[in-house]
Amino acid sequence: MSTTTRPAEQDLHVVLGAGPAGTALAGELARRGHAVRLVDRSGSGAAIEDVERHAADVTDPGAARAVTDGAAAVYHCVNVAYHLQVEVMPRVQQAVLTAVEAAGARLVVLDTLYPYGETGGAVMTESTPWKATTRKGRMRAELDEKYLAAHREGRVRVVLGRAADFYGPGVLNSTLGGTVFPGALTGDTVLGIGDIDLPHSYTFIGDVASGLATLGEQPTGDGAVWHLPTVPAVTTRQVHSMIEERVGRPLNVTVVKEPRPFGPFDETFMNEYAEMFYQHTEPQIMDSSAIERTFGLRPTPLAEGLDATLAWYGGWLASLSGTTA
Repeated sequence: MSTTTRPAEQDLHVVLGAGPAGTALAGELARRGHAVRLVDRSGSGAAIEDVERHAADVTDPGAARAVTDGAAAVYHCVNVAYHLQVEVMPRVQQAVLTAVEAAGARLVVLDTLYPYGETGGAVMTESTPWKATTRKGRMRAELDEKYLAAHREGRVRVVLGRAADFYGPGVLNSTLGGTVFPGALTGDTVLGIGDIDLPHSYTFIGDVASGLATLGEQPTGDGAVWHLPTVPAVTTRQVHSMIEERVGRPLNVTVVKEPRPFGPFDETFMNEYAEMFYQHTEPQIMDSSAIERTFGLRPTPLAEGLDATLAWYGGWLASLSGTTA
């Protein structure tokens, strides 16, 4: 754990969760000149310039309070194993809200599209009704209402940033992640899920970071849900075609049309994911024009994002094999 002392004039921004989103966000905040503390259970991981790493279990209220003490802004990017989310995420919320209230900090929450539930393919905006019927969708909607209620009650200043499925450097556990890019680069199997001819929104991990960082810096967004910058949806087959152009070969795509174990998505995961499979059997279209218009943000063009992702995966595969990319 780093013992670096931040300059007195810097506000402390604390990022809870060191997955792809939290890690990208910590780097973005540091580049913007903030003092940054990145927190996860282990406190380990690759060094990030100007970022302190700390270890804490933020389901523990005391631990959450200790790592957020002195923060001006706290970013909740914590996630847990998929089959544990309904049980564990409410405990994380309770501990984090209590800690952030004690710190007098603002809270920025990374959120999903789950609260909307099935839309029949309608475009999702911030005004789309929350009609989730699944366990995880209802859980997310209940958490979000509690966050917004805490803001309305004056307990904590809160803002939520929702993203579609992630892709980008460092993103492995995604439907556009480790089941796609390694196979694209090596000629092995590439996974497609559901109907790959339906439009489906994908959010670049760098835009998750820039969107959350902006919400953390701009209190005018507080008390609301914002869609993080995301390019207009295209079909997953179109994404595959763009990848084929870049790797110079046809992709060897296997399409899984119903929830079943495949590759890294084991039986435990897919049993839990089955209720969310509707996301791949109807158009999944997210509109982010509100955050773009209000804060002047622009999503990374899909071609640029795919180039960066393929470059990262090329280096990652080379590191696994012990060769030089």
